[in-house]
Amino acid sequence: MIGNKVCFKRRPNFMRQIAHIVGALLVLTCIAAISPNKAAASQISAAFDSVVVLRSADTKDRFLGSGFVWQTGALVVTNAHVVGTADRVRIIDAAGAEHAGEVIGRDPLRDVAVISVTDLAAPALPLGPMPAAGDDVWALGAPLELGLTLTRGIISAQARQVDAAVPIRFVQHDAAVNPGSSGGPLLDAQGRLIGMNSRIADGSRFYVGISYAIAAQDLTRIVDGLVDETLIPFPKLGLQLRPVSREIAAALGIAASGLLVDRVQPGELAERAGLLAGDILLAAAGADLTQMGDLAFAIEAALPSQSMALTVQRQGKDITLTLSFQPVAASALAMRGIDGAGALNRISSYRFEGLGLQFDDSAQVTTVTENSPALFAGIIRGDTVLAVNGHALTAADLRKLDITAPTLILLQRAGGATLHVILDPWDTGEGIRPVGGANILDPAIVVF
Repeated sequence: MIGNKVCFKRRPNFMRQIAHIVGALLVLTCIAAISPNKAAASQISAAFDSVVVLRSADTKDRFLGSGFVWQTGALVVTNAHVVGTADRVRIIDAAGAEHAGEVIGRDPLRDVAVISVTDLAAPALPLGPMPAAGDDVWALGAPLELGLTLTRGIISAQARQVDAAVPIRFVQHDAAVNPGSSGGPLLDAQGRLIGMNSRIADGSRFYVGISYAIAAQDLTRIVDGLVDETLIPFPKLGLQLRPVSREIAAALGIAASGLLVDRVQPGELAERAGLLAGDILLAAAGADLTQMGDLAFAIEAALPSQSMALTVQRQGKDITLTLSFQPVAASALAMRGIDGAGALNRISSYRFEGLGLQFDDSAQVTTVTENSPALFAGIIRGDTVLAVNGHALTAADLRKLDITAPTLILLQRAGGATLHVILDPWDTGEGIRPVGGANILDPAIVVF
């Protein structure tokens, strides 16, 4: 009984001690788990100051996409497909202030553009190491023109080539990005730059669970080359290839390896090298071509030497050809365009009929031509033109009106609703250009 009483009295104290120990361990575990998240949140929040929104510098005020500060008070980096062919853009910083930017370098193939800006005091993002699969990442940008937005995901693959003709292996992740996110930074848990968001998988316009970013290490090399003007442009070969699949190999009676030449464009580098349709490229610069994307990396490595040896199988025999990267001489037509002799002139004025519109005597639209500027502006059959640039005009006036600049047209729809459209026959159609791409290992034709 005494032993039982002693044990009975001690058990509650013992259980309380165990509870205190377990509680302390839980607190320590929570602190260990929460503190890094708080630190990461603080560092990532600070990174917002380095992210910018890009808009066109013309009167259209088009939303273009995202970018981020590369060098404080000097450079902003974004995708080449964001700025398109624009020489100047407007930069909106995180505080909403506007800055003038000049595009000083762009590489459309590698999809990087560098913008010079002198009055942007936001800090540059620190560079981080190459991430590993499973690492947490954060994507910053302005998706769908919603303003600066943060999404979270993980690295799902470290080096994914998504376009066989481009020598870039992207960081693949699943942080949500959408049109407008292009050019925005991808950050690690310490708020360091590990990539620039550039693509959405499978060509979809919207996020489908796989996103691609140019790795910070590649981005540094490309940006430095654009700024220093040392980055060698990737050549156009005039070559169309497809992988030698098992089915093709069985038909030809050869091993399933190499790249089959589908087409050689006359006058381009591939034809000058002696390549023919039906040739099979086996190796470039001594390295076997086992996947479609191998050729692009071989070309990039050989660019400084301006030529590369190709091992080609032709009618069962292996031959060696030399592919030169020296540019093809410009054609006579191109030269005329350069020196001004015979250069095409920009049409300075149009009539509505020439833009795809016809009216009846009440100024109601009776015809909208397919693929015309009027159709692309949003004008439909049955609309009535109420005013042009704020002035009411008769049908007779409309038919003889000369359009010499982008024109604001007030329309009335059949149901009575009114709306304005801008009819601009000189519009290039540039704006957000979503870029997609999936795994290049799928059998598909690739153009170099």
